[in-house]
Amino acid sequence: MGMIKEFKEFAMKGNVMDLAIGVIIGGAFGKIVSSLVDNLLMPLVGILLQGVNFSSLALKVGNAELKYGLFIGATIDFIIIAFVMFLIIKGMNNLKRKEEATVPVVPPAPSKEEQLLTEIRDLLKSK
Repeated sequence: MGMIKEFKEFAMKGNVMDLAIGVIIGGAFGKIVSSLVDNLLMPLVGILLQGVNFSSLALKVGNAELKYGLFIGATIDFIIIAFVMFLIIKGMNNLKRKEEATVPVVPPAPSKEEQLLTEIRDLLKSK
């Protein structure tokens, strides 16, 4: 029973749950981007390149078929996802910098030794 309890504690930690939610949302976002690329961008690029259908681009080598058109689509998927992730992280960093800039820096209180030395200094100045 100890191992099950430990696993339950591990699985219910905030970081593990955050990671799981991130993976699920990331997978869904990947599907959206793939659909965008496959159904909107690649047909438009094909039209610009005089009717080229990227999904059907392939090179036959012996019995093997190298589908480089699908590779091009996957590369465009990756570039879009990487760019969006860059924008999200850049936005988060900007918010973090603004938050840090608005928090006033409070110097630490002087130690007892510093307070005593300040009092001695002030007494010597007054004489």
